[in-house]
Amino acid sequence: MDLVAKGDDLEKKAEKKLNGWGIFGSKYEDAADLFDKAANNYKLAKSWEKAGSAFVKLAQCHLKLDSKHEAASAYVDAAHSYKKTSTSEAISCLVQAVDMFCDIGRISMAARYLKEVAELYESDANIEKSMEFYEKAADFFQNEDVTTSANQCKQKVAEFAAQLEQYQTSVDIYEEIARQSLKSNLLKYGVKGHLLNAGLCHLCKGDVVAITNALERYQEMDPTFSGTREYKLLVDIAAAIDEEDVAKFTDVVKEFDSMTPLDSWKTTLLLRVKEKLKAKELEEDDLT
Repeated sequence: MDLVAKGDDLEKKAEKKLNGWGIFGSKYEDAADLFDKAANNYKLAKSWEKAGSAFVKLAQCHLKLDSKHEAASAYVDAAHSYKKTSTSEAISCLVQAVDMFCDIGRISMAARYLKEVAELYESDANIEKSMEFYEKAADFFQNEDVTTSANQCKQKVAEFAAQLEQYQTSVDIYEEIARQSLKSNLLKYGVKGHLLNAGLCHLCKGDVVAITNALERYQEMDPTFSGTREYKLLVDIAAAIDEEDVAKFTDVVKEFDSMTPLDSWKTTLLLRVKEKLKAKELEEDDLT
């Protein structure tokens, strides 16, 4: 018998148990056992839609037995099956699992699956929804003192906020992570990167006074920052903007990139700064 047919057979038996007579608890236990076996057969057959559906039925049996932890785990299994065929079904199952983990006080599990929902929205290019769930996940991780995971989620929020031109949101997050990281010997080395990101968001706002003030603040926050190439890059770009010198801007960025390749996020922000600078230069030319 092939695996799908075997799964179908087990599922039919499970439905029969549910619809038949029997002691309340035991019929749900028996059905749960059969749905579990059916789902695993579907999984082995890579019949993801059927596996997801069987895991949802398994979760519903566990809920009837008031086993919330088992129900939540079954919803997670359903989500992981649906992931292969339908992002929206996977998200729906994970959100239900999160609610149940919250009900039974398993906050770190809830955080983990909130992050997974955020990742699914991200893979679907739904940036607003992804931000919303990364933010929730960060809060949950923070409550459980899982700082590294909380910061990873916050950085995602900051990254997306900058893409959506919500620069101040990004600045606040990067500065907060930098401040936190200075307290940890393990995380200290990453501070210059966070301050560079915050500085780039300041530059996108096009306010040279604000970036100059920010650089002074960063210097007070971390006295070693002014000796870094990241600090020099921000200072030189600020000067190029102040002088409205596109060629200087291009040289400064090129030099930094040759030593420390810029990722696509930084490149996108720098291109925005360059476009604004070019527009300014053209304005000046029109006036003269």
